[in-house]
Amino acid sequence: MNFLNIDDKTFFITGVNNKKSVAFFTANVLIENGAKLIFSVQNEDQVNFCKKKFPDSRVLQTDLSSSESLKSLAQSLVSTHLDGIVHSVAFARFESPSFHETSFEEFSEALKISAYSLVELSNILKSNLTANASIVTVSISNLRATNYGYMGPIKAMLSSSIDYLAKSFSEFSKIRFNSVAAGPLKTSAAAGIPTYIENYLYCEELTLRKKNLDTLEVANTIAFLLSPRSSGINASEIVVDAGMNVNYFDQSVVKSFSQNI
Repeated sequence: MNFLNIDDKTFFITGVNNKKSVAFFTANVLIENGAKLIFSVQNEDQVNFCKKKFPDSRVLQTDLSSSESLKSLAQSLVSTHLDGIVHSVAFARFESPSFHETSFEEFSEALKISAYSLVELSNILKSNLTANASIVTVSISNLRATNYGYMGPIKAMLSSSIDYLAKSFSEFSKIRFNSVAAGPLKTSAAAGIPTYIENYLYCEELTLRKKNLDTLEVANTIAFLLSPRSSGINASEIVVDAGMNVNYFDQSVVKSFSQNI
């Protein structure tokens, strides 16, 4: 038995887009610790990618923006027991130049996929979840980065949804809901955010160790929250940002700025 104690447990994972994604790293950690996986991805290219990288796992194609597609997913998993779910999905078009110009259509599309999909997925798969199952979603450590735009409020809803899902599910189960709020990462999804690289480099100077996160560090935290070892953690958000959130007035950064005034 390894520390996580997840041998032969089955986890459902969304969001494996490529080998840089948080979900991809998480999947590898879980497999290394003896878990079995079922993947849900958005398109055929991602299906082929998962089948190549995880040949012993089941891969399903699901459109998380479609309630009908989610219902089909539930039908595909009838009689399948799940010990946990990894919700690692985010989508935004970033077409509006400023936050106040965000259209409702743009906002609602991102909201449906990035936040509400967790609520809908949890509800649709609730009968598949084992008695002490754990659901973990991926958020961000700072919701107010200017370039993140309307995804800030959407991620805030995702984070608060954890509390309400945990409360709601506690009425009939011991299923846990938690979130991992990650600092800046080198992922393909992050690269689509305007001026992301500047933020990434700036945030690295704010970390206490002067080195940004490795995606594996986030994946390790997710794996822990999925495991029975974290049984006392529920309705919580775990910040994984190498100390960035306590260091906005780092003296070396302040000094570097003041020298250019």
